[in-house]
Parts: sequence; C-alpha cells; structure tokens
Amino acid sequence: MKGILTFALLSVAATTCMAQSLRSSSLVDAHADSLAANHKIVYIDGKPETATEAHADSIRHIIDMFYYDQFRHFSDPAAPYFLFMSKDAALAMGVGGCVRMRAWYDWGGAIPSNGFAPYLIPMQPDPTKMRKFNTSPSGTTLFYRVIGRNRQFGEYQLYIEANFNGYEHIGFSMKKAYAVLGDWTIGYAPTTFSDPSAEPPTVDASGPNNKIAPVNVLVRWMHTWRHGITAAISAETPKTGITQQEGLTAKVDNWLPDAAAFVQYAWGRSEHVRLSGIVRSLSYRDLIAARNHNLVGWGAQISGVGHPISPLTIYGTICGGAGFESLGGDLQMGNYDLVADPVRPGRLYAPYAIGWNLGIQYNFRPNIFASVTFSESRYLPRHNADGGEYKYGQYTAANIFWNLTPRIQTGLEFTTGMRKNVDGAHRRARRVSLMAQFSF
Repeated sequence: MKGILTFALLSVAATTCMAQSLRSSSLVDAHADSLAANHKIVYIDGKPETATEAHADSIRHIIDMFYYDQFRHFSDPAAPYFLFMSKDAALAMGVGGCVRMRAWYDWGGAIPSNGFAPYLIPMQPDPTKMRKFNTSPSGTTLFYRVIGRNRQFGEYQLYIEANFNGYEHIGFSMKKAYAVLGDWTIGYAPTTFSDPSAEPPTVDASGPNNKIAPVNVLVRWMHTWRHGITAAISAETPKTGITQQEGLTAKVDNWLPDAAAFVQYAWGRSEHVRLSGIVRSLSYRDLIAARNHNLVGWGAQISGVGHPISPLTIYGTICGGAGFESLGGDLQMGNYDLVADPVRPGRLYAPYAIGWNLGIQYNFRPNIFASVTFSESRYLPRHNADGGEYKYGQYTAANIFWNLTPRIQTGLEFTTGMRKNVDGAHRRARRVSLMAQFSF
C-alpha cells in the first residue's frame, strides 16, 4: 500500500510540474519535459516510506541536470531510461546512450567525409566520384553518469562518454570523461570557449562551418548566481595547428595551457546570451635565425539561443580572432593558427578569421519541428595568399525532425555549401541526409 501511495504522489507531483512547464515555457522545453518524465526509477536502497513534494522536486532536479547544463548539444543522448536512485534522492546513476544511423547522398561532386564541410568541397572533382551514397553508425554513443549531492561539497557528477567515431567511423573512441564537484570541473570536457546549446539542430554530423567544438583536458571553475548570471574560467590543454616549412620553420611543443572564459545571462531554462573568449600561446622556431618565437592567439565569441514565441527558437553565434582557427569550423582542417609570412622567410604570423551562424527552428508540436541554418566562415590573412587558398565557405541546411516517441527520433535534411578560393574559383556541393536514432 505504501509503495502504491508513493508512486501516486510522485506521479501527481511530476504531472503538475510538467503541466506548469507546458503553460509557461517553449515547445522545446515541453519536449525536454516529456523526456524528463520518460524514466523508470529503480531505488538502490529501498523505496522511500513516504513521498513528499520536496522529494519529487529532488528527483526532478536530478533528472533536469541531464538536460539543462551549460554544454549540452542537440545531438547529445538523453538521460538513461533506467535510473538507479537512492531513496533520499541524493544520488542517481545510470548507463545510457543512443543508437544513431545516418544515410546520405551527394551529387555534383561528392565530399570525401561523413560530415558536410565546405572546406572539403573538391574544386576539381574526380569524374569517378561525382555522386556517392553512404551510410554510417558514427555517433552511436554509450555513457555512464553519476549525479549526487554531498553536504560538504554540494552537487557532484561523474561522466564518461564514448562513441563510434574512431577508426573508419566505427571504432570505439573516448568522447568525454570528467568529474564535477561543486563549481569545479576536471577532466576531458567541452572547451569553455564553446556554446553547444546555441548551435542549431542538424542531421549532418559536422553542423555549421564556424562551429567551435573541441573537447580538451581542462580545469574549470563555473558558478551561477541568482538572476541568471553564470561565469566560468578554465585552463585547457592546447591543440594547435602551426604551419611547418622544411628548412624554414618548425613547430615548438606546447608549453602553456589555453585560458578560456565566459560570462552568460539566462532568462529561461533554455534561453541565454553568452560572451566567450580564449587566449593561447603559439610557439614556433625560426630555423634560419635559430630562434624560438612565442606569439599570442586569441578568439572571441558572442552566442545565444531564445524563444521569441512558444513555437519559435532562434540560435546564433559570431566568432572571430587570430590564431584560434584549430578550435573548430572549416579552418581546423588545415594549419591556420600560424602561417608563413611571405615577406620574412622563417617567420610565421597569426592570421585573422571570422565566422557566424544563424538557425531558426519552428515547432509544429513539441515532438515535430523544422529548422533552417545559415553559416559562413572566412579566412582573413594579413598578406596575399596563394590563389588556390581557401577564402570562405558557406553552409546551409534545411531539415525536419520527428520524435515518434520521447526516445525515438528521425530526421530528413537537405544541405548545400560553397567553397570559394582567393582567386575567385568556387564550387558548390549538395547532400540529402536521413537519420534514425533510438535513445535508451
């Protein structure tokens, strides 16, 4: 009898909370609520003898931590269907993931990649590779997560995620592995310079071609105050792309961490505006003068997501800087953090780059929505570049997603892009993609 009463009280509390959310939030939040309610809770030390509203709120708070964090991307897996929880709702753990399958068809010159990247558009396509059909299970994910509360340290998390994006796109590889203790994060986690939740949804695995999305080993402090203000600062293991010229220049090992930070204002569960920045040390050796040089790279980004009206969501980012190109987007595919100075042999410099994206999503229902994304990335060297060098790339995607159930999602997308070189030569590419995903 007590078990039935407990279940009934928890169900009423969860239903009331969900109904209030549906009335006051966007349709995007309504879908997240349906996910948050789609769980089976298994108590690891016996069911609570009595159910209170505070207990139900504690459960909901822990589940919400899966869906409302500062670095959650649209494609990240949902919380596990089965959650193991202590009867005082102070500890939850689960193993979950998603099975994701993509299929795509290219024509007019196939891009040699699973992801659609304008940088890779062939300027002189091979006649034997003008069209291509392919499929991939890449993006299929497994993760383990522990969330809890400690009287001394507050909330804490342990998280490990791996997916099938490794060798030949089917090898199992580490994606994230970190621990959160109060305001501190230590481990292999998304860079503080990124804003994954401000990136529009795409079927394509690459997404907008200005996307900043590296995962680094880092130490981060992040704190949220009342009234929606959040600030973070981190020291991160650098990964740099530096041009090396035989007999002229050589790369010097990284010897200082990147320093990244952001400040954010949020006015809703899934609405915010964020200003991010990063400063980097870029080192190389001038082989002619037999001397090492240390240059400063930097990047800045303004990003945000909001719901002007309940069914409409707007995503947007603008990023720019010098010597930050290896952190994401088209230019991460080359060594653009430092490039050769044509005037001074043996010397390198940090070129400028800028990128932006805008995404518009319309929810016909909480589980059915369409979106369109526009993105551009531009390379802005301070000296004349070779005519065959990349100048800018454009990316456009239009899609529709249908969540058949809270845990089964399908998507259809048309993607087109253009690469233009310094000499004016340009070429377009086109792709149609399908996706089916099941989260567990």
